[in-house]
Amino acid sequence: MTDLVLQSPDSVLPIVEQCLALTRAQSRQDVSAQCVRLHDVLDTPATRQKVATLADAHRVDWAFVPSGQRLSDYRAIVMDMDSTLINIECIDEIAGMAGLKEQVSAITEAAMRGEIKDFSESLIRRVALLKGLEVNALDRVLQERLQLNPGAEKLIQTAHQHGLKTLLVSGGFTFFTGRMQQRLGLTAAHANELEVVDGKLTGKVLGDILDGEAKARHLLAFVEEIGATPQQAIAIGDGANDLKMMALAGISVAYHAKPIVREATTYSINVGGLDTILGWFNP
Repeated sequence: MTDLVLQSPDSVLPIVEQCLALTRAQSRQDVSAQCVRLHDVLDTPATRQKVATLADAHRVDWAFVPSGQRLSDYRAIVMDMDSTLINIECIDEIAGMAGLKEQVSAITEAAMRGEIKDFSESLIRRVALLKGLEVNALDRVLQERLQLNPGAEKLIQTAHQHGLKTLLVSGGFTFFTGRMQQRLGLTAAHANELEVVDGKLTGKVLGDILDGEAKARHLLAFVEEIGATPQQAIAIGDGANDLKMMALAGISVAYHAKPIVREATTYSINVGGLDTILGWFNP
């Protein structure tokens, strides 16, 4: 059986009756004004399209989920960092400290949309523009620009309470992933390391670049390490660079993502925070 979960930071009540009729739901469960679960619904492509159109028009997140699905059925959450766990693209904000944000952001956006197919090439081009920047610019970005996305702490804390392990795997930089790992108690974290000489960025990345292929490899290695399978992982991301990782997971989640990502994933969160994920599971 399948349930339909409707969620919004505001209220989902204005569309519940219409969704009841559209899906021929057998019953409804009002968790709150912000979250309603419709039980044993009709789940067809046509029904999904009608629900999507209605929900999107009212700024409501929707998900058709297996009835009885529990968070503890899964073993791992694997997630991207920039614009997923946190509110910024770190490289864009670092570039902003050097007055180069517009140039770097244009390359970032093209890569996220999948227009630049080689992520490594796009990262090399962007990092090269940072040559000569004082390394304390990273601290300034951390202190002045970086925030966790809404619901991040609740999602991670609840996942840990249910026994899931957490992996942060980013095409960004170890300076930031290390601090997010420490702040949230994440099980593991991997990212790219910026080369620093005499207190300044050299415009180079040390070692192999962590791209989409590497993200997928890290997911596979992580689930093997904790004695799980890829199907027991929940992968979360927002850009084209996350697609290979997300394709391996039992559940893939597009978070405020580009269209290319939303079309390829199990679920999409377009309105709410990361804790929207928790509403898809029974207590």
